[in-house]
Amino acid sequence: MNEAQANRSLRLAGPPEFTTTCVLPALADLVASGLRLKVMLGRPAERLLAGLQDGDHDLVISTAPPDAEIPTVTELFREEFLLVAAPAVASKATGNGSWALDGLPLIAYSEDRPLIRRYWREVFGKEPGMAPVAVVPDLRGVLSLIVAGGGLTVLPRYLCRRELASGTLVCLMEPARPPANTIFLATNGTGDQTVAAACKAL
Repeated sequence: MNEAQANRSLRLAGPPEFTTTCVLPALADLVASGLRLKVMLGRPAERLLAGLQDGDHDLVISTAPPDAEIPTVTELFREEFLLVAAPAVASKATGNGSWALDGLPLIAYSEDRPLIRRYWREVFGKEPGMAPVAVVPDLRGVLSLIVAGGGLTVLPRYLCRRELASGTLVCLMEPARPPANTIFLATNGTGDQTVAAACKAL
């Protein structure tokens, strides 16, 4: 990064969990080299993309496909969704169908349960019948509650891979094709060198 780049700020916006877990570590070398990074964490993706079009952001991480008006869009990451719980909770499941989960506490990041509903539709072919016993509006908070034995939930693999590797979380189901979603990288398409350097790092 040259001096002109180092004297510029990069205005980045994205969902809290993926941005903090995957994006910021990838930009650490640029920050250490002098990039001034301004981050906005939030959702929904449509609001962040509108901010890109309005000139509020230079780069947006989007969990929804940007529309054709966004100049530059790249597929950044494919996230898989897993049904997970701590081993003590998982041991209470009584089989391999959705019925086996009846009575287990469900943790969600919103009352609408978007990740959970999608998992149930794609894996079990129906809507989930359980209401969440706890709603935590950040998947990192959901993860901490699940690891501590609070219940079960659906999480992206990237967020809980360490817990799965250590055995503090386990998958309750192993579908051949887990539900998945594409994460996009959207920019204003101006050819700015600072934005280009960030995109390359990602």
